[in-house]
Amino acid sequence: MKKYDCIFLDRDGTLNPDPGYINNLKDYEFYDFTIPALRFMSETNNRFCIVTNQSGVGRGLISIDDLRSINNFIKKEFKRNGLKLIDIYMCFDRPDNASNYRKPGSGMFLEAESDHNLKLSKCLMVGDSLKDMEVGHKLGMETLLVLTGNGKKTLDRCRGGNLISYKGKTIYEGFKQICH
Repeated sequence: MKKYDCIFLDRDGTLNPDPGYINNLKDYEFYDFTIPALRFMSETNNRFCIVTNQSGVGRGLISIDDLRSINNFIKKEFKRNGLKLIDIYMCFDRPDNASNYRKPGSGMFLEAESDHNLKLSKCLMVGDSLKDMEVGHKLGMETLLVLTGNGKKTLDRCRGGNLISYKGKTIYEGFKQICH
């Protein structure tokens, strides 16, 4: 089993299906394999942090209250399943007006590093997008590309590069690959 200082998780397309902008709790659900995968990686006391671009807020498509309801649900599910979720970091910037906080910028990660005394080079970034792989690689993390969400398109775009440390059909398969 592998122990990381923290496992950073993208949200949409990685932990849950990504139908577009999820603007209320009734439309949010984890993939069936998400909680078992996180339990598997928590066996070595790994802790988790969600880092997510949520430009739907900046576009006026998602209210802060609805996003807060989704985040509260996620936090309750992690707690109910004995998973250590240290925080959820979100960026509301639109892609056409992005700060360094929006992935592939490093702002959310640097804030998490400072808030939780993390060593980013001892962390793992898990996601389905090129932005997730780019920021993880740039910050010296191992990366896991999941082929859910946009993962298959991302894999095609990354061929021949060194952005991806591991890949898995799902987050669970990726975690198993890391640990065996």
